Amino acid sequence: MTDTLARPLATSAPSRVHRDSSIDAIRVVLLVAVFALHAMMVGVSVGPDGPILQNALEGQAWFGPVSWVVQIMPLFFIAGGFSSYRHWQSMRARGASSSEYVRARLERLVRPAIALVVVVAVALIALAMSGMPADIVATAGFRIGQPLWFLGVYVATSALVPLLVRAHERARVLTPVALLAAVVSVDVVRMATGIEGIGFVNLLLVWLLVQQLGFWLADGGIDRVRRSTLGAVAAGSLAFLAVLTVIGPYDVDMLENLNPPTVCLVVLGIAQLALFQLVRPRLRAVTDGPDASRLVSAVGERAMTVYLWHMPVLIALAGASLVAESTLGVPLPEPLSLEWWATRPIWLTVAAMAVVPVALAMGRFERGPRSSRRPAGRPALALPHGRSTVVD
Repeated sequence: MTDTLARPLATSAPSRVHRDSSIDAIRVVLLVAVFALHAMMVGVSVGPDGPILQNALEGQAWFGPVSWVVQIMPLFFIAGGFSSYRHWQSMRARGASSSEYVRARLERLVRPAIALVVVVAVALIALAMSGMPADIVATAGFRIGQPLWFLGVYVATSALVPLLVRAHERARVLTPVALLAAVVSVDVVRMATGIEGIGFVNLLLVWLLVQQLGFWLADGGIDRVRRSTLGAVAAGSLAFLAVLTVIGPYDVDMLENLNPPTVCLVVLGIAQLALFQLVRPRLRAVTDGPDASRLVSAVGERAMTVYLWHMPVLIALAGASLVAESTLGVPLPEPLSLEWWATRPIWLTVAAMAVVPVALAMGRFERGPRSSRRPAGRPALALPHGRSTVVD
């Protein structure tokens, strides 16, 4: 197996980016999962001192094991590594420089974020001036801004793709091993000193390592690993994760392992990579049809928009719930009560319906003006019909 992973499939550098329907599909699935998780976290109620906006799932003992399923950021970065590897190979084959690649990535990722920051800043100022309690405004701003951490790290890891692809091509095993050693070292120093700030060095190292796993997927080496081996890797990784969290010093909650990122996310990412590789043929079969392909493309063209704007939409709906309670007497169920759980399907449906028009309206910032989608003097990047990128 070591020899298999040490050697990529023999391929020439592509001059075009050939989309992989399984990658596009899994990113849409992950985006929906993030939206659903954040929607379930919204807890709105009215206490003796006024309205309360809280994370309904925070501090729940049962959520730790559940987080092993809903913590999907490692797979997000793996998929991102796959696409970034293919994209950079294509641009490099056409004579593009690394700076041109980085500029293109920044334009695609940062443009929709600027629109979000401007609109949200104006809205928060308006709320504060309208007399909304300061703690509610602060909580709303904090929750809306949470997804931006991902964007910041994703931009940083994307900017380093040309450098790390070169490292991957020269030492595809040694590079992730070195990154893993660095991640573990940061964890050890953080725990030994008790200085939590040291752990935030892993905010870059962990995600660079997980992105590197996507390079392994992109160069075809993992395609030759037997399914039985993939199953063993997934099971072994999850077993090791159990040792790290149940016996070892790490929190069982994988969301807690985000702040700061720990080696647990790397182990979880390896398990997710193996499981994803097992289901890739099925994903391709499902998404290669014209209807599924159009759906994936429609979401993919606006993926970063959906990611950035789903929290403002959820917070706005939470505010509307409070207004309905105070003006119309519409009761708000206590978070985590039986009534609250019973109303979650309705809440998720309404939230999804509210996100769609926002994504359609704000998606123009992600796609950019037509004239800027193809650099002057460079050939258009040909894509197979019906394929588009998802937070590429």
